[in-house]
Amino acid sequence: MPSGEQENRKRVLIVDDHPITRAGLAQLINHQPDLEVCAEADTASNALAALNGYKPDLVVVDITLPDKSGLELIKDITALRPGLPILVISMHDESLYAERALRAGARGYITKREGGRKLTQAIRTVAGGKIYLSEGMAGQILEVFSGGYRARSPIQRLSDREFEVFELIGEGLPTNEIATKLHLSAKTVKAHRANIKRKLNLKTITELISFAARWIENRK
Repeated sequence: MPSGEQENRKRVLIVDDHPITRAGLAQLINHQPDLEVCAEADTASNALAALNGYKPDLVVVDITLPDKSGLELIKDITALRPGLPILVISMHDESLYAERALRAGARGYITKREGGRKLTQAIRTVAGGKIYLSEGMAGQILEVFSGGYRARSPIQRLSDREFEVFELIGEGLPTNEIATKLHLSAKTVKAHRANIKRKLNLKTITELISFAARWIENRK
């Protein structure tokens, strides 16, 4: 490849804790004439270090990371590098996370089920300063951000942190384990739990645990 073309390639930072996923994405991206992987990270902390060390033009990030939620990482990246394009590539359904990702600062959302052609299209769209969503999700997001969409699920009214706590409650984790996993105090987790109960109109912890467990099961 001519050196001029090499220099014009967009530099991509991949953030995902699964080595096989990172390898597959890297292979896909590096085979594109206008893209290249400049670094990979398996945790949020490593991603922030790579952000400073490799100066990417675009970050591709998963929602689920071992040390911090991908949503929180997106907020950190946006604070450190305002305007840096971020694309979420996740196994999670976009109807649950796309709006949260965009509100956190991402410019696009695509599921890992999509093929290579759509993935590269999403990367180029976001790198070019535009927003990438599936056609169906784009219409819904437009209504939400324009204020015209009123029939929102009670789950969507939870903050990003409350949503994380809610999911872990549904997975059966006790308060102390949730606190450890999210790097919070048990007191803070209990405060989030109280807010979740209020927003979901649930009276007791038992009702919350049952509701969250059913929600997790129905999502599978």
